[in-house]
Amino acid sequence: MKQFFSNGKLLISGEYVVLDEAVSLAVPTKYGQSLRIEPIDEPKIIWKSLDEKGTVWFESVFELKNNTILNSNNDEVSNRLRDILIAAKALNPHFLKEELGYKITTKLDFPKNWGLGTSSTLINNMASWAQVDAYVLLEQTFGGSGYDIACAQNNNAITYQLKGDLKAVIPVNFNPKFKENLYFVHLNKKQNSRDGIKHYREHKGDLISSINEINKITQDMLTCESLEVFQKLMERHEAIIAKITKQIPVKERLFSDFKGAIKSLGAWGGDFVLAASNDDVLAYFKAKGFHTVIPYQDMVL
Repeated sequence: MKQFFSNGKLLISGEYVVLDEAVSLAVPTKYGQSLRIEPIDEPKIIWKSLDEKGTVWFESVFELKNNTILNSNNDEVSNRLRDILIAAKALNPHFLKEELGYKITTKLDFPKNWGLGTSSTLINNMASWAQVDAYVLLEQTFGGSGYDIACAQNNNAITYQLKGDLKAVIPVNFNPKFKENLYFVHLNKKQNSRDGIKHYREHKGDLISSINEINKITQDMLTCESLEVFQKLMERHEAIIAKITKQIPVKERLFSDFKGAIKSLGAWGGDFVLAASNDDVLAYFKAKGFHTVIPYQDMVL
């Protein structure tokens, strides 16, 4: 039996512009996804996916010889998984060539709608099993910048930058003195990253000055010594991305009376936001109907 585990991810700075060579700050999460592989005597893949409660949310059976889906409880997920298997086999012709089959079990540590990387953790685990490049497997299946793969593979904060076809992944020391004032708040809905990227590409203009400013914000976040300065960096970052994407910042849209700073993480409109405040953050958001509020130290690896 083989087993792999990949970390989830959160993008602290550089959402959207990470696609255009901005230097972004990302952190791996304590939550992730495991992949367990057990050989069986027939040439099939029997797949079962468990959620954070251990409940089966997806299952399917694939015939290995011709990549046929024999049965499934979710055709969309099965087709996507088959695409991943085909891509992995194309990248490594020796993968799944044996007469054996496999019983596969995946297990999430977090609810699927949290947006911490259900897809990226799967891709990284599959790449580890198939012994292929996870970034290439991502490009051939889901797409995206690849920062989530970098988080899946690293146990500390990183800066991430695309440089043409190269990916610069640099481990950094990001351990804010004021982390007890930082919280991750889930907005009660899942944001489709592909939709967010499409919107960004349709609205972005000349990004040179904006990217330079985002790069400076990322570096300033790494060296920031006070909550007040960090809040100003968050607010400036929100203003830049709002102008680029022609969207309303989440604080202005939902939390205008919040005493502190709020910043979107990843594609705007769903998943987690970062809240920074000296006030009682838990009470504020719960009164607003947002009950998933996770302290920084409980989320970040």
